[in-house]
Amino acid sequence: MSIVYDCSDPDSRAAGLTAARTTLKSGRLAVIPTDTVYGLAADAFDSGAVADLLAAKRRGRDMPVPVLVGSWNTIDGLVFSVSQHARDLIRAFWPGGLSLVVQQAPSLAWDLGDARGTVMLRMPLHPVALELLREVGPLAVSSANVSGQAAASTVQEARDQLGELVGVYLDGGPADHGVPSTIVDLTSESPRILREGAVRAEQVGEVLGIAPGDLTVRAPR
Repeated sequence: MSIVYDCSDPDSRAAGLTAARTTLKSGRLAVIPTDTVYGLAADAFDSGAVADLLAAKRRGRDMPVPVLVGSWNTIDGLVFSVSQHARDLIRAFWPGGLSLVVQQAPSLAWDLGDARGTVMLRMPLHPVALELLREVGPLAVSSANVSGQAAASTVQEARDQLGELVGVYLDGGPADHGVPSTIVDLTSESPRILREGAVRAEQVGEVLGIAPGDLTVRAPR
């Protein structure tokens, strides 16, 4: 039976973080609050748990799962080479609503789906998510909804869609933005926006010194 923990109460928050840590390390799923929308989380290095996450969302391997990190420094162990564009965007928008698609380090022993050697990384601006990430390490996290349905901006919306497929729900209150992150692809020489969301294209362009029109906003992959 899944349990919801109210993170506005200090005792419930502490109990919920402990339960989420245990749940994730045992290969099960948890729903966590972020600054954009609620996320469905699994241990990024547990391929079985990531497969369960995709199954819970009714999603195929052709849509690989993003990874959330708890600090700027974590990216150095996950990425083949951190470009200046990546460092500039991290300084400007992390923690926050910007996801970066980068070439992953070839030595990583994980399976996030058919990612073709890339990984999408983000550091969320939410105290509960950050505390959990700093305790358990990188998490594979996708929006806490069934594929094709609306993203969950409250824990109840997530529970209505995912139910008992999730062991622990951490209730951090309504999501601040209720919209997904902006996705910037840095896997080629020219940065590209794959999805415009919480961070505007103009903001990305200002940091990179690129006109927003040259960032080529496209539909999400």
